[in-house]
Amino acid sequence: MPAPYIMAKQLLECVPNFSEGRDSVKIAAIADAAKGIEGAMVLGIEPDADYNRTVLTIAGEPEAVFIAAKRVIAAAAEHIDMREHSGEHPRIGAVDVCPFVPLEGVSMDDCVQLAQRLAKEVSEEFDLCTFLYGSSASDASRNLLSDLRRGQYEGFEQRLNDGGPHLP
Repeated sequence: MPAPYIMAKQLLECVPNFSEGRDSVKIAAIADAAKGIEGAMVLGIEPDADYNRTVLTIAGEPEAVFIAAKRVIAAAAEHIDMREHSGEHPRIGAVDVCPFVPLEGVSMDDCVQLAQRLAKEVSEEFDLCTFLYGSSASDASRNLLSDLRRGQYEGFEQRLNDGGPHLP
C-alpha cells in the first residue's frame, strides 16, 4: 500500500508561458523539462496554436518549483528561435512570463524573491535578458507587462539600442 501523501507546508504555483503553441514535439520537450523533480508537479500544459504560445502550470514546494521553472526556461531557449516565431499574442521572448503565485504558507514577498533570483540566475547562467514586472519590478515604471511588451520581440532590439524613455 502506498504511503500517504503529506501536504507540503509551503506551496506555490508557477505559470511559465512560452512562445510555442504549434509544434507538439517542442512543446513536449519544454514541458518535460519540468517533470521528475521531487516536490514539484506539472498540473497543466495548454498550447494555443493561434497565439503560438503554451501556458504551463507547475505547483509544489518553492525550491522544487524554482528548479522546474529554470529548467523550462533552459529548454525553451534551446528549442525556440524567436526570429522564426509568429503568433497573435504579444511576446518578447521564448519564455514571455514566468510568474510565481503563493498558495499556502508562502507570501507574495517570497514569490518576488524567487522571481528575482530566477531572473538573476537565468541571466548569468544562460546569458539571457530577463525583465521583472509587477510586484517583482525594481522600478515602478516596469510594473505593467504591457509596457515591457510594447513593440513585441521585433521591436525590442531597437528599444534596447535607443535606451530611451520607453525602455523598461
